[in-house]
Amino acid sequence: MEAVPTGLLAALVGLSGGVVLGLAARLGDFCTLGALEAAVYGGDQRRMRLWGLVLGVAILGTQLLALAGFVDLGATFYHAISWNPAASILGGLVFGYGMALAGNCGFGALVRFGGGDLRSLVIVVVLGIFGFIALSGPLAPLRELIFPQPAAAGPQGIVHDLGQLGVAPLLTVLALGLLPLGWALSHAPLRAQPKMLAWGVAAGLAVVWCLVGTTWLFNDSLGAVAVEGPSFTAPVGRTLLFLMTSTAGGINFSVGSVLGVMLGALLGSLLRGLFRWEACEDPRELGRQVSGAVLMGVGGVVAMGCSIGQGVTGIATLAWSGPVTLLSIVVGAMIGLRQLIAGFNPG
Repeated sequence: MEAVPTGLLAALVGLSGGVVLGLAARLGDFCTLGALEAAVYGGDQRRMRLWGLVLGVAILGTQLLALAGFVDLGATFYHAISWNPAASILGGLVFGYGMALAGNCGFGALVRFGGGDLRSLVIVVVLGIFGFIALSGPLAPLRELIFPQPAAAGPQGIVHDLGQLGVAPLLTVLALGLLPLGWALSHAPLRAQPKMLAWGVAAGLAVVWCLVGTTWLFNDSLGAVAVEGPSFTAPVGRTLLFLMTSTAGGINFSVGSVLGVMLGALLGSLLRGLFRWEACEDPRELGRQVSGAVLMGVGGVVAMGCSIGQGVTGIATLAWSGPVTLLSIVVGAMIGLRQLIAGFNPG
């Protein structure tokens, strides 16, 4: 243990989890915006219901292991930082709207780039840069003034708050975990797709694995490694910093998870024969995607997570920010999609 830096071990945890998520996206069609578009405009709910399966597995796995002492939920920023509902709502709306303009969230852009889409590289880079502009750059003082992030005064989250009302934690966990699981599996067309089901379970378990692995490293390193799960806004910026100069941003969980998603997407694309180089031929399309990436970078930092960071990992920890942010992202995305269909062009 002493011979291997804890940052590298954290990166390996993130890398393995990211590879599974990248494979789930390519081989199981796990995608946020794609699920919305298919359900609302294509009449196909399979990918949307797949989200329910991922969430159910992630919630049950994370929470049951937390009750057993293998996941330290209190050490995650979802619970350690006092929840700001306005930040979750406004940040989520901005992120979702940007996601529609860009045609992908940060996770989806990494997946598409792993499949050879060079347009998504632009989204990834711009999102990472503007995420850090809002996180610790010129916009940081304004963000901190409008959306302060003080430490939580005590335990918070859905399980704790319902526990204050007398609801047993295990009952809350089982109810909130089985509800999306049942919703997903009640859809016959999804049940008829065993590969989608398998990759949905794998994606949920990847989130659980990341939280378990970083909890072990958090305890072993006396807090030097943070407890976290997959998220793709600020971590994209941290990866860019590491790739440019490892002395400014060392190897860590974020770097591993981002690179893992691209590697998993590459492997999945090759297995399906879908890898091909693509570039943007329409300047207006590129302008729209860049605009969307800017909004996602800023909105994701304000909301403290993206469609995966809050929409899956945050919900898995049963923090209030998770479902509120995810709902706001969906609303923002639907507004953006409707405008695009009506011919709206921000350029």
